[in-house]
Amino acid sequence: MKDREDQIFESGEKNDAFAQYFVGQSYLNMLTTSPVGVANVTFEPACRNNWHIHHKGGQILLVTAGKGYYQEWGKPAQELHPGDVVNIPPEVKHWHGAAKDSWFSHLAIEVPADGASNEWCEALSDEEYNAL
Repeated sequence: MKDREDQIFESGEKNDAFAQYFVGQSYLNMLTTSPVGVANVTFEPACRNNWHIHHKGGQILLVTAGKGYYQEWGKPAQELHPGDVVNIPPEVKHWHGAAKDSWFSHLAIEVPADGASNEWCEALSDEEYNAL
C-alpha cells in the first residue's frame, strides 16, 4: 500500500474526534453503525493508536491494505498484512497501527455486548515502537 488510495474502502476523513488517542494521523470511515459498528480505519506510516481495552464486547480487525502491527500487553507484536484477522477478546489491553514505511488499513468490528465500552490508556512509546 503506497498511499491511502490503494485500498478497497474509502479512507474517510481525518480522525480528529479520536486524534488524542493516536500518535500520527489516522482516518476514519464508519461503514455501519447499527446493529454492529464497522469502521475502515486508515493509518499513515508510523501512525498507531494508544494502548486500549475493549470492555465486555471485544473487537475484530480485518486487515485490508498495507503493513501494520498488533500487540497485546506483555506479548510480542505481530506483523499484519492484508487478509489477516485479529480477534481481540474483551478486557485485553492492546494497540495496533501502521509500520514505519507503510500505510495500513483495517476494518474494525465492534463486538456487540450490553455495557460495552472502550478505555483508552497510555501511548506506545517511541522507543518501544522503534524497536519493532
